[in-house]
Amino acid sequence: MENIRVYNAMGQQQPDLSLDVKLEKREIDNKAFSVAIRTLLQNWRQGTVVPKGRSDVAFSNAKPFRQKGTGRARAGTKRSPLWRGGGVIFGPQPRTRMLKIPSKQASGVFNNIFFNALENKSIYCLDTLFDEKKPNTKAAYTALKGLGLENEKVLLFIPAMDEMNFMSFRNIPNVNILFFDQPNAFDLSGAKAWIFLKRDVQFFNDMVSRWN
Repeated sequence: MENIRVYNAMGQQQPDLSLDVKLEKREIDNKAFSVAIRTLLQNWRQGTVVPKGRSDVAFSNAKPFRQKGTGRARAGTKRSPLWRGGGVIFGPQPRTRMLKIPSKQASGVFNNIFFNALENKSIYCLDTLFDEKKPNTKAAYTALKGLGLENEKVLLFIPAMDEMNFMSFRNIPNVNILFFDQPNAFDLSGAKAWIFLKRDVQFFNDMVSRWN
């Protein structure tokens, strides 16, 4: 396994870190990437959109004017879809559509994304501890600036219980925070760089080991 570059909070490079992961790159069909992303995007849809039909709008169902003699087109109700504010005809209805992909195919996508990140040297390790008493967004931004990633789309991996680092990084617009138990192909492939803390290297190893 290749080494990961380690930096301190000021952007100074430290001795490299070797990941304790037995992982080999797998060959998968290129179509697997599009299937994985499409599955995620579809399953993230809430499916709760619904317009008001003619039975739902707040209009009286009385005939607006008499049938003949007005010179206007006949109308039976203001709820008609032809009238402004009337009900929508054939509008979308609430529904849920779930897609699935085989777990072996999903892990293969993770595997390839990880090795691409390794080859591009876009995985960084921060050897730094922020103040455990209160969040410090300024220190978090300084660390990103030291890596030259202050304007790049960054994916930060932290444990679910790391409240201080979560609160330190969450207000930085270009940082997307993921817990180690919730990686997904969409966020992994869309980030310019991955970052994790040196103290969390075992969490990172455990996450990556599942992508064999």
